[in-house]
Amino acid sequence: MQHGNIVRLQDVVHSEKRLYLVFEYLDLDLKKHMDSCPEFSQDPRLVKMFLYQILRGIAYCHSHRVLHRDLKPQNLLIDRRTNALKLADFGLARAFGIPVRTFTHEVVTLWYRAPEILLGSRHYSTPVDVWSVGCIFAEMVNRRPLFPGDSEIDELFKIFRVMGTPNEDTWPGVTSLPDFKSAFPKWPPKDLATVVPNLDAAGLDLLCWMTLETSVFLLKKPRERTAVQMTDLQFLLLQKMLCLDPSKRITARSALEHEYFKDIGFP
Repeated sequence: MQHGNIVRLQDVVHSEKRLYLVFEYLDLDLKKHMDSCPEFSQDPRLVKMFLYQILRGIAYCHSHRVLHRDLKPQNLLIDRRTNALKLADFGLARAFGIPVRTFTHEVVTLWYRAPEILLGSRHYSTPVDVWSVGCIFAEMVNRRPLFPGDSEIDELFKIFRVMGTPNEDTWPGVTSLPDFKSAFPKWPPKDLATVVPNLDAAGLDLLCWMTLETSVFLLKKPRERTAVQMTDLQFLLLQKMLCLDPSKRITARSALEHEYFKDIGFP
């Protein structure tokens, strides 16, 4: 795949027993950048530019029927000179198509793993990448992971404590997933504005479409959030990315057209 937001494959080297892939050299990833620049989260323009580039790369992958399946800050490389961001490490990537393929659920680093995978679905698709992008978006703004679970069940419960425990009303079919338990605690959804307080409202709206069903999300009106710093557009975007029901999660292509990016000015 050839795209400005995907790391470039420069050569393929065959040896007697090994195959080597040679990629362009970029020594900085998003995780290192966030750790070394505490002021990064206070630069909304740079956060927006990085998010836009992640979505561009993922939209390109999805348009070519490729799931990345391992999006995390460590797999997003940055060119120090230009702030160009590129998707890397496609070791878990898979092609998808019709008929729907069955995939393993042992994919995606735990903190960025979509709820449908955690619940054992093996018929997932592009929304799993969008969920990961939503988690990365919140982490760029918050300077800490959104759902830092230490096991699959802990990860799932961390998601449910914020987003609310899903049911057939909020996510049709969820109770039929292999690892869903009727005994799960019934948590109500929280106000995401209190969980990611530095995100503006348009960003939050997009994030919630990526990870959370908006009909059950408790979003305060902008005038009720005078104490938080996120803009309305950030909140709106974040909402669309964090939609528990993958069928309602925003697509990467639609996210690029969100009002949050209307002033991006990206070539």
